[in-house]
Parts: sequence; structure tokens; C-alpha cells
Amino acid sequence: MTGPERRAGHKRRNDPGTGNQRPQSRRHRPTLDGARLTAYDVLDGVSSRAAYANLLLPQLLRERQLEPRDAAFATQLAYGTLRATGTLDAVLTTLVSRPLAELDPKVLDLLRLGAYQLIDLRVPAHAAVDTTVALTRAIVGTGASGLVNAVLRKVAAGGDRAAWVATLAPADDDERLTLTTDHPRWIVEAWREALADDTEVEAALLADDAAPEVHLVARHVDRDELAADSGGEPGPWSPHAVRLHGGDPGKLAAIRSGAAAVQDEGSQLAALALVRAPLEGPDARWLDMCAGPGGKAGLLAAVRPAGVHLTAADRSEHRAELVRGALAGADDVEVLVSDATAPSWPAGSFDRVLLDAPCTGLGALRRRPEVRWRRTAADVEPLAELQRQLLDSALASVRPGGVVAYVTCSPHAAETVAVVDAVAGRDDVEVLPVAPLFPEVPGIERGEHAQLWPHRHGTDAMFMALLRRTR
Repeated sequence: MTGPERRAGHKRRNDPGTGNQRPQSRRHRPTLDGARLTAYDVLDGVSSRAAYANLLLPQLLRERQLEPRDAAFATQLAYGTLRATGTLDAVLTTLVSRPLAELDPKVLDLLRLGAYQLIDLRVPAHAAVDTTVALTRAIVGTGASGLVNAVLRKVAAGGDRAAWVATLAPADDDERLTLTTDHPRWIVEAWREALADDTEVEAALLADDAAPEVHLVARHVDRDELAADSGGEPGPWSPHAVRLHGGDPGKLAAIRSGAAAVQDEGSQLAALALVRAPLEGPDARWLDMCAGPGGKAGLLAAVRPAGVHLTAADRSEHRAELVRGALAGADDVEVLVSDATAPSWPAGSFDRVLLDAPCTGLGALRRRPEVRWRRTAADVEPLAELQRQLLDSALASVRPGGVVAYVTCSPHAAETVAVVDAVAGRDDVEVLPVAPLFPEVPGIERGEHAQLWPHRHGTDAMFMALLRRTR
């Protein structure tokens, strides 16, 4: 048996995650499978309220106190179904007589939940179909349960994912990859453009589908001590990283005290790129200009030399407050609420500037499984325009001889090399090579810039570029 079949009673609660609350249904909800009900409630939150699964699911698991086996199955169901949405919809489209967009969204989420169990988890048909029909009857009503029963039996008859991919008959290799790796075609094409070797594309896409390890950053504690206390091991690339293989990091004393934090090792390297960049002239004032929620600012504050003043800014008061939390207890820091496209500080004020630019977040698809379907190709250019504006502002904020680190959590060419290329031809800008600053990290080169990949480095797909203002 792939998943637990023990039934646990859980009543529907007010929907968490966004602050909106729905009235309790008048229909009594019978005793249902707790893991499947929790997974459904995550799907419903994502589709109906644009909630983020990585925030909503932990909240539901804490509230419902599922046993570890059930919590693990709920996580597998919720994240797996969200990742596989495109392939599941391609299957369901062949079996439903009307466009999927015309279905009740709750029914569509239930069909996806059942279909994922059948084609990916190979849960026996009687278990996957019967439990999904029971959920449908309780959540939507008896009428919808007949449709769900009929469609899921057809899904089961069609076999596993490989059989369904063969039935769907992809027209070319990119279409095959959309179905086998659960990515929309535009992302498949973007990964192919970003990778120098076509043979890596499938591995890179599949790495997005693997559950990521939790990484810790040792800010004000010895890294080896943190590894020993957490049961993890030192990260291979950042001298401050610890990689965990399980457990709740929130229970660690170093996390509770702020001496350490949860931070992807790739994010740590992005902050260290700024620190390691060669500088001409004084080195006394640093700026993190889009600092929220504060992870990189917290590391910069911990590793800066004595006497360096750190300014962290964000346009959002809420995110600025998170930065204040990350910098709590640090001396010689300030947090500003400021729009970096029209900054409140004078031009040329800083020696080093970190621009961790707002982006599509495609580099963190392992952590946010729904983002691949929530984002579209049309989202890229407006963000790229904002990134170009912010990079111009960053270069204006640094003094002649100072350095800007441009960072995005995306490998998409339009958000990375194209943004840097837009300023690289200026006679007051010099592009600095990044890879020599990280000789311990293999396969990081992307021209003069650096690109991390989950399948190569076990990190988020962070892009890093360094630019020196020459005059």
C-alpha cells in the first residue's frame, strides 16, 4: 500500500493562509481520510485563494496533528498533485466531455487529487477512487460524486504515467518533457536556453520535482557546532551552510535564538558573492536594496568586517519588519522602508550594493510546486523591466570603484543575462567574473556570471552577476 488507508476524523476549519474565513458548511462532514482531506484543503487554498502550499500545508498539519505517516502522505499528495497539474489536466481533458475550466473548481481539484494517486503513486484503484468519491460527496455533494467516480475509473483503466504519456502522444521532445517532468512548455524551453548542454535539460527539470533538503545558515554560531546539534552535515559550498536530512529546524536552540536560520545554500552564496568581490577604495557602507524578508541581510550583517555599516531597504513595511527581525541584535545596521526605483539615499552612497531583484521565482520550483502553473511566460517581461530599473538604481547608488551584485532566483535568460547585458555596454560599468570567487563550486560558470542548479549543486537555481562602477 503506497499511502495510509487508516481514516482519521477532521472537520473542515476556517480556511487558513490568507486571513479570509469562510462560514462552516451546513452539511455535516462525515469521518474522512485525514491525509487526503488535508491535501485537498491545500489544493483548494491554492486554487481558490492563491495561497502558497509551503505556507498553508505546515499550518494545517500543526492544527490537525496528523500522525507522522499521515502527515508525510498528505505532504506527498498535496505537493505531488500541485506539481503534476499540467499532466493531470492533459489526462482529464481526454476524459471529461466539457472544458475543465467549466467544472466546479472543487470538483477539478478532487479529480486531480484522485488522478495523481492513480497515475503517479500507483495507489490501488479501489482505494484512490473510493476515498476521492467520499471526499467529493462530503465537500461538493452526491451529484458530483458520480462524475468523479466515472472519470477516475477511466483514469485507472488508462494505466500509469508512462502509459498515459504514450496515449497523449507528445509531438516533440519539449512536449514530452512537459508531460514527463511536470513543467509548462515555456519553462522547458527557458531551461533549454539557459543550459549549455541539451543533455542536462531533463535532469534539471526532474530536479525541480524532488523534495529539497532544508539548509541552515550559521550566522552567530560555529558551523560545525550547528551541524552536530542539528544532526546535519556541513554544506559543500558555503562555509556557513548546514544541510539537514530530517527533523524540525524550528526546535533547534540556535534557530530560536537567531544565531542560525533556515536559508538555502545557494542564497548564501549569492550574498557571499558581494562580500568576495574585489573592491577599489574604501569598504565601509553596504546596502541590501530589496532586502525582504531579510535572509541575505542577516548573513551580510554576520560576515561583514568590523566598522562596516549595513543599510537594508524594502518598499514594503511588512517585509521591512521581517528584515528588522533578521537583524535583531546586530550593531551598526539600519532598516529603511524605501522604493529602490526612487531611493531615499543620495547617489553614490555605498561601497557595495546587493540587488536581490524581484523575479518569477522559477529557481525555487522545488519549494513552491504551484508556481510553475501560476506563472506564465507573459509575467517575465514586466519583471525584467523592473529588474532593469532596479539595476540602474543600484549602479547609481554605488560610488565609483564600488561593486553591485545582481541576483535573481531564476535561470530564465530574460531575468538574468539579458538584464546584465542591458547595462554591460555602458562606459561606466565593468563586468567582473564570478566563478573565480568560488573555486570550490564546480559547474557554476554562465559566461562571466554564475548560475547554480538543483541538479548540479543541490541548491535553488540562483543567478549571480557582479558589476563595478568605474566612474
